[in-house]
Amino acid sequence: MTRGSLRRRLGHGLRVVWTTRRGLTTLARDALATLGVVGGSLQVYDILTPQATYHPLVMVAVLGLLPLGVGLRRAWPRHTLVRHLGIPDVTVTVTVGDLLAQDSHLVIGYTDTFDTDTTDPRVIHPSSVQAQFQRRHHPDLAALDAALGTALAGVPSRPAPAKRLGKSLRYPLGTTVVLPAGGRLAFCLAYATMDDQLVAHATADTIWNGLAGLWDAVHTHAHREPVSIAVIGTRLAKVDSLDHASLIRLIVLSFVARSRARPVTRRLTVVVHPDDAGAVDMLELAAFLATV
Repeated sequence: MTRGSLRRRLGHGLRVVWTTRRGLTTLARDALATLGVVGGSLQVYDILTPQATYHPLVMVAVLGLLPLGVGLRRAWPRHTLVRHLGIPDVTVTVTVGDLLAQDSHLVIGYTDTFDTDTTDPRVIHPSSVQAQFQRRHHPDLAALDAALGTALAGVPSRPAPAKRLGKSLRYPLGTTVVLPAGGRLAFCLAYATMDDQLVAHATADTIWNGLAGLWDAVHTHAHREPVSIAVIGTRLAKVDSLDHASLIRLIVLSFVARSRARPVTRRLTVVVHPDDAGAVDMLELAAFLATV
């Protein structure tokens, strides 16, 4: 970790602890609890050893710095949250990192036209997760289009004759194409609509309905092996009505609801892009996961 990234992480942690209600509440609660335990222990020690004396610096450390340190440790935002549900027997993880670096099957977001052209940023922006995935695992766009065409051959579609560039067939949101990805599987999920002006749109409803189709495909093909998904709906197909944390909750709730109906995967990991880590209150998410 570089000095600059460490400084940013420390700054973000302090900001979460001192400026959020959850951070301050956790800090105060655990610091006071620690102070009570330490103070009570000292009183018992005084009764048993009445002649004992304490150095002032030791008292400051024990009664001041120790409770504060424990409070900060408990309130400090984590970069990885893990929640295991006994019923159903699944684990949900939220972590900051690179989706494509996860050792699991991957969910890659696509639009309803399954465009693949990364040479023109008006169609697929080269910085998107989809573009990175294609460069790494399917650099031959002609072969990729052929594979997508074969997989989509039996899926109902409708024409998009006014679309400026790219493909001109639309598929239902939730359509999921399964592709190989370096010994793993990639679940290419159509969760957003690409309009005729090449702007991707998604809403909470379209994401929720799209996730239903995704879980069906994961149930069929993943054999309950781990699956990782980015926080879809945050970047080029941004859902303006929901922030990052709300979108994570939406994904987790959809997954848990489907898992309680029938198995999907043993572990789902929601991956937060490092650039978006500052926009996600991990303390609030931890409290949410504890209630799922």
